[in-house]
Amino acid sequence: MNKGLYRLVAIDIDDTLLTDDMQITLGTQAALAAAIEQGVVVTLATGRMYPSARKIALQLQLNVPIITYQGALIKNLLDGEVLYHRPVPEDIALEIVAFAKERGLHLQGYVNDTLLAWEDNDKVKAYSALTNVPYQIETDFVSIARQGSTKLLIIDDPAILDAMTPELRSRFGDRIHITKSKPYFLEFLHVEATKGHALLHLAHHYGIPREQTVAIGDSWNDHEMIEMAGLGVAMGNAVDSLKQIADFVTLSNHEDGVKAVIDKFILDRK
Repeated sequence: MNKGLYRLVAIDIDDTLLTDDMQITLGTQAALAAAIEQGVVVTLATGRMYPSARKIALQLQLNVPIITYQGALIKNLLDGEVLYHRPVPEDIALEIVAFAKERGLHLQGYVNDTLLAWEDNDKVKAYSALTNVPYQIETDFVSIARQGSTKLLIIDDPAILDAMTPELRSRFGDRIHITKSKPYFLEFLHVEATKGHALLHLAHHYGIPREQTVAIGDSWNDHEMIEMAGLGVAMGNAVDSLKQIADFVTLSNHEDGVKAVIDKFILDRK
């Protein structure tokens, strides 16, 4: 964890970069600007859709590719070039659609950066408001599965999702990546659609060794990139399982935890 050696920083958005009132503090903005001025590549690594993450990235005046959809898509901010895309395989997507229909679950899909739901309800409305992106209703999710959804998402009570997760993991095994970005979001992705895979791909794109990367996150979906990074950082408000594998635990998202990491490991500030 030598200071001055880190050249790429990947930061989760919700509950990491953003406070609970969905703000980026002025202190964090200034620290990230200073890191960029020193030549460090600062990017976002989020479960959010690209259109939603792009709005956050532009607030920070980033001009690099960003990691979105849990690592399923890396897309350049400047020209929209896709560097990496791993949609859910058709056969598995069809199984998930059938499972959700059988259980009467709320399912969302994502095709060409469009948010799709098969029913207009409070769940998709709340998700749309949270991520600041519009949605469309599409009753034919078999067609969505066949088009290649970047990810699939079930929204429900955390207890319900936790109860069904072991069954789903047993059913799909290593054919798919299953994760949670929030307690009530259960997400299904290509096995190579993790923030860890995406972090390595982006580091290779810039010719930066893994050891010179930093990843900062708070939730279950950050596990792979925290393990993969040269310096894996858990927020003070992170889930306990993430803190256990992190190299460093910083302050919470309400205490400028991201700024503290940049100050300590990038800018060498006391």
